[in-house]
Amino acid sequence: MKNSLFNIANHHPATTKHQSASPAIYILAIGIFAMVTSEFQVTGMVPIMAYDLGVSISQIGYLVSLYALAMAFGGPLLAMGLLKTPPKRALIILYMIFIIGEIVGALANSYLMLVFSRIITGAVSGAFFGVALAICVEIAGEQQRGWAISIVLSGIMLGTILGLPMANLIGTYAGWRESFWATSVLAAIAGIISLFYLPPISPPSTISLRTELESLNNLRLWRVFSTSLLIIGATFAAFTYFTPILKEVTGYNDNMIASLLILYGAATIVGNIVVGKLADRHTIPTLTTGLISLTVFLLLFSLFADKKLLAALSLIGIGLVGVTMNPAMATRVMRTANGRQLINTIHTSVITLGVVTGSFLGGFCIHLGWGLRAPLWVGGGMALLGLITLLPDIYTLYKENNMTKK
Repeated sequence: MKNSLFNIANHHPATTKHQSASPAIYILAIGIFAMVTSEFQVTGMVPIMAYDLGVSISQIGYLVSLYALAMAFGGPLLAMGLLKTPPKRALIILYMIFIIGEIVGALANSYLMLVFSRIITGAVSGAFFGVALAICVEIAGEQQRGWAISIVLSGIMLGTILGLPMANLIGTYAGWRESFWATSVLAAIAGIISLFYLPPISPPSTISLRTELESLNNLRLWRVFSTSLLIIGATFAAFTYFTPILKEVTGYNDNMIASLLILYGAATIVGNIVVGKLADRHTIPTLTTGLISLTVFLLLFSLFADKKLLAALSLIGIGLVGVTMNPAMATRVMRTANGRQLINTIHTSVITLGVVTGSFLGGFCIHLGWGLRAPLWVGGGMALLGLITLLPDIYTLYKENNMTKK
């Protein structure tokens, strides 16, 4: 029907690519911001939620892992179901499901309802990244792709720096249910803005599930995926345990640790902007420099964790070259698989698995009795492995440069 909600949105006057690209890209970033806020909102409310629902702290902690697993495995399945849906409509559908999931969490009167809520919102979040990046590729020019991706993915940093503390603040002073309500309102606002201001985009006429799945039969793509997993895994092996390391090994007090984590967050924003500017024309050199730097900063931190100045500088360095590699990673994946929506979603799943893998390995090494510096060594090792997976591309680029000089 012409007066349906989707048709009203899709009959919004279209503008040229350059005119519509900038605001649309920022709109997509707001959506990512909402998803990341939801992902981590439980983290700061664990004791409150456990007490209110009469369950153990570890059971509430499992909700964080459940979200990540739903994002990693449910996201691609949901993306497959929406494969032939126009990207803008798919995005609005995902917003609707996400809001329902958050409302279920806000109304939950049992642990099982919360589990259901986290599975829904986690799966939506995984699919959302893929759809948002597919739209980003369509509305941004070829030369602006890396910059556009960095803007969209800046929602991750903002979700961590602003969204997470906001959700936790609301949860602490108003109640954990109100935090879920606030996130659902944030998503609703982002969805309404997207409905009326994102340009309509038609799905590729040749798209099919079989074609999308066939694109996975590419060994180079899986090597590209492995680089992304190792970069994020290396970063989160360390990031997950920054607070105990800074407190127990370095000797910083709580106020200084909070200040350092704010500086870390600021460094991720700066790094994301810089990588976004370089990602298009210098993808492999950017990733190479980033991985070398990440390896050095992690190893420096592990060796001098008891030296306050060196520990602080290393932490800020990790912020500059860790998760900030996302725009270059996404650009590399898109060039390998022509920006396919399902591939983007699977790449998000790979990144999520990187978070889980890095955090688990860091914690496991501490459990083995190897000390609080162990996660930093784990991170350094993963970063070095990531650099090794990049070697074929470095060699290819070297050959191409030599041929150009001749």
